[in-house]
Amino acid sequence: MTKTVNHWIGGKTVEGASGTYGPVTDPATGAVTTQVAFATVDEVDAAVAAAKDAYATWGQSSLAKRSTILFKFRALLDANRDAIAELITAEHGKVHSDALGEVARGLEIVDLACGITVQLKGELSTEVASKVDVASIRQPLGVVAGITPFNFPAMVPMWMFPIAIACGNTFVLKPSEKDPSAAMKVAELLAEAGLPDGVFNVVHGDKVAVDRLLEHPDVKAVSFVGSTPIARYIHTTASANGKRVQALGGAKNHMLVLPDADLDAAADAAVSAAYGSAGERCMAISAVVAVGSVGDALVEKIRERAEKIKIGPGNDPTSEMGPLITAVHRDKVASYVTGAAAQGSEVVLDGTGYTVEGYEDGHWIGLSLLDRVPVTSDAYKDEIFGPVLCVLRVDTYEEGVALINASPFGNGTAIFTRDGGAARRFQLEVEAGMVGVNVPIPVPVGYHSFGGWKDSLFGDHHIYGNDGTHFYTRGKVVTTRWPDPADAPTGVDLGFPRNH
Repeated sequence: MTKTVNHWIGGKTVEGASGTYGPVTDPATGAVTTQVAFATVDEVDAAVAAAKDAYATWGQSSLAKRSTILFKFRALLDANRDAIAELITAEHGKVHSDALGEVARGLEIVDLACGITVQLKGELSTEVASKVDVASIRQPLGVVAGITPFNFPAMVPMWMFPIAIACGNTFVLKPSEKDPSAAMKVAELLAEAGLPDGVFNVVHGDKVAVDRLLEHPDVKAVSFVGSTPIARYIHTTASANGKRVQALGGAKNHMLVLPDADLDAAADAAVSAAYGSAGERCMAISAVVAVGSVGDALVEKIRERAEKIKIGPGNDPTSEMGPLITAVHRDKVASYVTGAAAQGSEVVLDGTGYTVEGYEDGHWIGLSLLDRVPVTSDAYKDEIFGPVLCVLRVDTYEEGVALINASPFGNGTAIFTRDGGAARRFQLEVEAGMVGVNVPIPVPVGYHSFGGWKDSLFGDHHIYGNDGTHFYTRGKVVTTRWPDPADAPTGVDLGFPRNH
């Protein structure tokens, strides 16, 4: 019997009332295992109302209380990391070790939220004028919303809600309808940790639910991670409705390999960064830019390594890469490979048509490697979001940087070199929000913020870190005068206030 995933509103599971459901498949078998309820406008309104009611007390709660609950949640999350990883593998398809890594990175932001007290400290200036003090403080916004993608169903929500609720806000999450169960497990653990009803809510659905969150007058801020077209839509729509927005979009991350680089290390990095999580991550390296004479040797080393990657079900401990999330997405990814030669690329590895014995109906695709890829080709211009690696050739460092900077995306990038001077130039000259030096996937640790440039980010704030704290709070400045009790009244002065 197919399982049903319902909503989480006001601290409990609420059965979907719309009568509309979306299918959730096991990517390894292609079988529909779950149906997820799609929310109506009224159901989204109910979640926001629950969050608003909870904010009346949660927003006034002590930092000590919030921290205590988050510490309990962290312990429960740690104890249940295997169970959450199993849910991710069952619905997303990524291998179990990769799913565990996702939970670990989410835990890192929970750690940050547990110690949020330091980030929420204000400032005080005394005697700015005679007996006048000025204090700057930060206060929560109210109800905030998160709209998250399928590729990291546990980690990306944890980039948002722990900091939001630690700052005193209440939260409504709209996770991807493709793999919704991890979000529900997190909701249950938060309740078990003692989070008051309504502080964290989950509504599932499609554009109806998203649009209602973007326009609801009681939602003060929206966080989003997903593709660039949707990020642009989220930012435009929510901003037009007076909301604070951080909308992280897509990417085409480049790895520049200089002639002096350790080619074995660069090839290892390229394979792990391009094909890990089946390429379904916004920080995947999807374009290697080989400088000078290293191209042939580098491509051969990447090919040798890629051919050894074991593809199979995510719950098989020997699998290194799992299937793609849906058959539709698999077919779209394959189209970039089948059309590559006609657009000028050399197809070194063609992963289309790949199947796994015993799982023939799964959403399988093998690893693909394209060499001498023209910048005009679809495989280079588009965010493929699958296990396809493009290699481009340039003659000089300057040409490589110019190629990277010409991309409309600016999420992450990396350079592989032994030359410290070249690395220093690169980190200053490249137009991207996150830069790796001999690090292929430069995702910042929790206390530094994550975010790109150009078409990879819409809004002023990056996610988590100090930017996360600032996004989920607003500043207030209080100017105070307390006359000395010994001072006698001196009458009314209608002149401009004096500072000296």
